[in-house]
Amino acid sequence: MAANLPDDVYEDSRFRLPLPRRENLTTAARMIYDKHADPDGGSLAGLRGPGGIKLHSSGYAENSVAQLHYLRNGTGISTAIRELVILVTAREHDSQFEWSQHEPEGIRQGLAQETIDVVKNRGPVDGLAETEATVITFGRQLFQNRHVESAVFAKALEIFGSQKLVDLVCLMGYYASMAALLAAFDARMPDDEVFILPLS
Repeated sequence: MAANLPDDVYEDSRFRLPLPRRENLTTAARMIYDKHADPDGGSLAGLRGPGGIKLHSSGYAENSVAQLHYLRNGTGISTAIRELVILVTAREHDSQFEWSQHEPEGIRQGLAQETIDVVKNRGPVDGLAETEATVITFGRQLFQNRHVESAVFAKALEIFGSQKLVDLVCLMGYYASMAALLAAFDARMPDDEVFILPLS
């Protein structure tokens, strides 16, 4: 084990399980493995993130591919708002790993640093565009209170419509489950990566 890792975290994976072995996977799961192992495969963290953890359950990994593809690409929600949804979820779960992958991705997708900083610093949404303010408020209420106020729900429904709002909440739920996976398996970021999320 590397000196900077806890005893139960594997050096090859940087989480509490070793990297999955390709030869032990089903044919379909091997295709997922190859995509995660490919630097141009579209995975932000490769095998050393939730993708590598999920591959320890080939069945789950296989079944989650279509869901994730739809939530990331098929909902009609803009990519900037998609990344905002993920960042709100990461912040509400204090998921340093998830945040470190998606803040740069949010910027690449056109999300303003000002908006990101409001989420990062748990700041007020005053002055943000209506859609961004609504997404942030909706996510905060959902995860902090386990309830969304009627007025906030009504505004989100007005902005997104029923299909996109269902998809938006499902996207929050998916990334909440990834935050849980990362926490349970104690996934660690590379030693040279700067922690950009203040944990509070």
